[in-house]
Amino acid sequence: MANKLQELLDNKPFLLADGAVGTNLFAAGLQSGDAPELWNIDAPEKIHALHRGFVEAGSDIILTNSFGGTAQRLKLHNAQSRVHELNLAAAKIARAEADRIERPVIVAGSMGPTGELMVPMGELTPDDAIAAFTEQAEALVEGGVDVLWIETLSATEEMEAAVAAAASTGLPVVCTMSFDTNRRTMMGIKPDDYTKFCQELPSKPMGWGANCGVGAGEMLETLIGLKSTAREGDIIVSKANCGIPEFKDGALTYSGTLDVMADYARLAADAGARIIGGCCGTSHAHLKAMSDALDGYTPNPSLDIPKIEARFGPVWTVELPAEAGHGAKSESGRRTSRRRRK
Repeated sequence: MANKLQELLDNKPFLLADGAVGTNLFAAGLQSGDAPELWNIDAPEKIHALHRGFVEAGSDIILTNSFGGTAQRLKLHNAQSRVHELNLAAAKIARAEADRIERPVIVAGSMGPTGELMVPMGELTPDDAIAAFTEQAEALVEGGVDVLWIETLSATEEMEAAVAAAASTGLPVVCTMSFDTNRRTMMGIKPDDYTKFCQELPSKPMGWGANCGVGAGEMLETLIGLKSTAREGDIIVSKANCGIPEFKDGALTYSGTLDVMADYARLAADAGARIIGGCCGTSHAHLKAMSDALDGYTPNPSLDIPKIEARFGPVWTVELPAEAGHGAKSESGRRTSRRRRK
């Protein structure tokens, strides 16, 4: 089976992933509390438009609209019996948009957390988690994805189950965690330990890193931590939020400007990321600015905390409003500062 992601990495110094799914769909009319995955069937034209915009902005990788596509997550919307249908549709829509143009665009099958606690803290067993992720992964593969992309997890136990399930399909796997609680994931994992965890998995992912979290400055510090224990050839991934969410005039907006995201993209390359994209709040316009910023850019590998703070101010000092989230509970079972989906 051809590894299209590796082929693209062999030919480019870094790849541009896409931006937000959830927040852009909210702007297109999705209501808070609704399942974005249902739009793969109910409003496919809006999902096509989302992906098409990111491809036209320069994305090398687009993620399917399937973040909440496990049975456990879909059960919140009484759609647990539609795992195959919704994930298959998500993959086919993204595949169609990737294939519209001549240059190669990778379709990554997005797999988010189940939202359940693993034993002994909860009732989700490793076997049940593997079964849930396998059901989702197989539908995404059937729909034509090139890679399986596990994102926004906080617990290593759930990540291990997700990676095992994804790897069983034979496709390459990329996995990211969200670091947003005192330089750790919600379950206490540090970036340097996460890199070591990925290196030691029975089925080693092709790439790993971070997504979501807080803002660009915090993401860059996370990248330094991830890189600190990386080995030569490790592929580090960075998908930062577009600044900090704020409520203005009753609407949620993100503070990241085009210039902020362009600078973040270059500094992420300086920090050693090979795959760079955006998360919550990142629009097509932001992705275009990032694409332009990375075009022909030669990384300067001397990035450190003072340089990050000189551009973005002190890091790890911002508390996100609970309302900025998607209304779902984290693995710890309580409201968190990170978003349920992008």
